Amino acid sequence: MLLEYLPYIFFLIALFYSSVGFGGGSSYLAILSLVLPDFYEIRSTALILNICVVSIGTFLFIKNQVLKPKLLWPFFVLSMPMAYLGATVKLSQSTFFLILGSALVLAGIFMMLKFVKSRLTSEEFSNPKKFFLGGSIGLLSGISGIGGGIFLSPVLNLLKWQNPRTIASLASVFILVNSVAGLVGLQMAGTFQLNEELIFQLSIAVILGGSLGSYLSNKKFNLKFLGILTAILVFYVGLRLVLLHGWDIAI
Repeated sequence: MLLEYLPYIFFLIALFYSSVGFGGGSSYLAILSLVLPDFYEIRSTALILNICVVSIGTFLFIKNQVLKPKLLWPFFVLSMPMAYLGATVKLSQSTFFLILGSALVLAGIFMMLKFVKSRLTSEEFSNPKKFFLGGSIGLLSGISGIGGGIFLSPVLNLLKWQNPRTIASLASVFILVNSVAGLVGLQMAGTFQLNEELIFQLSIAVILGGSLGSYLSNKKFNLKFLGILTAILVFYVGLRLVLLHGWDIAI
């Protein structure tokens, strides 16, 4: 895959992810792992692109008064420090790609679960349960460079917590704060690395895609087919990374 095609691919990824309240970190990481050799650059790039996309969604949720701070704040208590801690962990390239591959396999499965219909409820969790969910997913977020919303949102849907719009607003802010915390952690650990020309091109692409995706979401466009294809891609790349770096098997 040639680098010059990345902006177009990332535009489509941001288009879909923003339409369902995500940043796209799992797919950015999946694609970047195929074209960039430096895994520090891969993590740094994915986190910045996450921030570009979910900032748009977060703004719209605030503007439309969808956010419910009293329900959401416990998820952030441990997620931010754990995301920071995870980002400061220095891993070997092989270990990083094994963790990333496993996370992408899970992300692909969770993306498919996103399309499982469930009844609307307003069940509440205890704060300790929110602390645990936020902290554990935040740690994985910091280590891998995935914002975490791709894991949190399907879990909350399956556990019947609140309605889809509230969950989507939580996922958007969750990704934003964890990505910022992760970037700070990378900077403090001295592992923040970027290709300035590439990140500029990709940032423009995901901002445009994220804006369009948010618009289409509000217009109730059905992007389910694109979502399923994205989930399959994420699952395949994750499985490929696990087999390649764990057992030296190329598929």
